[in-house]
Amino acid sequence: MDYSQINAYLVDIFNKVLVIEEMSLKTSQFSDISLKEMHTIEIIGKDDKVTPSDIARAQMITLGTVTASLNKLEAKGYIERRRSQSDRRVVYLSLTKKGRLVDRLHSKFHKRLVDQIVEDFDETDVKALTKGLSNLHQFLEELV
Repeated sequence: MDYSQINAYLVDIFNKVLVIEEMSLKTSQFSDISLKEMHTIEIIGKDDKVTPSDIARAQMITLGTVTASLNKLEAKGYIERRRSQSDRRVVYLSLTKKGRLVDRLHSKFHKRLVDQIVEDFDETDVKALTKGLSNLHQFLEELV
């Protein structure tokens, strides 16, 4: 096994995905949002009961930082806040039409990425890749 080659691929892939995502945003009709804001939109789009605290945990940032980001996203028309009916202290986040559109486009990029990776894979290859990524994910989870 060539550890240095695997590491080089991982580093290069990580950096290129970030650059491509940033360039895609900056050259699209959604040039007013940052990559971090895009990932906040992505989290909100996965569930209809997302709170600011959920975002802070997922992105490993402070609630104050999340609040500032949510204020910007709300002002730009990507998200909406709504109070819980059962506990008025709780705020739920949802995407506006504009937020859902950018979330769908971002999801399509990730789907194309995965489709490209597994294009010529058989079931054994997919299982091996999934196992390797699961191991990497577990390792990273233990570090945070």
